[in-house]
Amino acid sequence: MDAGFVKVLGLVFTAVSPDEVRAEWTLRPELMQPYGITHGGVHCAVVETVASTAAAVWLGDRGQVVGVSNTTDFLRASREGTITAVGTPVHRGRLQQLWEVRLTDADDRLLAKGQVRLQNILDADRLGR
Repeated sequence: MDAGFVKVLGLVFTAVSPDEVRAEWTLRPELMQPYGITHGGVHCAVVETVASTAAAVWLGDRGQVVGVSNTTDFLRASREGTITAVGTPVHRGRLQQLWEVRLTDADDRLLAKGQVRLQNILDADRLGR
């Protein structure tokens, strides 16, 4: 979990279980938008990554998951420091899952909150065909 886009984000997973995933990253200039605050796309990407990781861990070797919806609300701007993301399940069903992810700063202030709906794919060989 430390390769590809996760590595670009600088995301470090600190806890991974079927019921909760925690990750953190430190803000740096390339993650900012022109006004010097964290780019909203970074928040969305972290929400998606944490939710997808959590959903995949829960589903296990029964299949794979793919995101079908990501809604992220931005509540407070951030310019520096470490941000923590915590993902918890809202619903885990046979066909779909819904996860909520909360992003907070070092003072435990809520920066953004998102939810991701994921499809459980039990026949992963059919993906992209």
